[in-house]
Amino acid sequence: MLRTDSRRGSALIRTMFSTMLGMLVATMVALGLEFVGKRVFPLPAGSLAADASPADLIAAAPIGMLLFVVAGRLCGALCGAWVAARLARRHSMTAAMTVGALVLLSCALDAWMLPQPLWMLLLGVVAPLPLAWCGGQLACRGSAPTP
Repeated sequence: MLRTDSRRGSALIRTMFSTMLGMLVATMVALGLEFVGKRVFPLPAGSLAADASPADLIAAAPIGMLLFVVAGRLCGALCGAWVAARLARRHSMTAAMTVGALVLLSCALDAWMLPQPLWMLLLGVVAPLPLAWCGGQLACRGSAPTP
């Protein structure tokens, strides 16, 4: 009896840590693609004052830069969910979907704090959960079940 409870507890801890690591990967992927987008599509020189607000920066940003931001979030949801599901073992889809829900929450909070184009909001709210499910399924397909 004690051994079963210990095994259940270790599975819970493993799932929690895999979810945290999945979110770390999702954040790194999102920030990496945002960085690339800012390098490939820089803001026009002299278009904004030095003390411009973040809302002004988003309004002046080229569409390519915004596409990289959305692509970063969505690729982050997929990659982070894959990592979480791959490491969780027992509750792999729960870990993957938790990463997707957290990415969705971060997109919604970002849209609440900063005005964005409607297409960014819609993609940020609709796509993370299906992509997290895909990431979880990809991770589950490549791993053998554990006893």
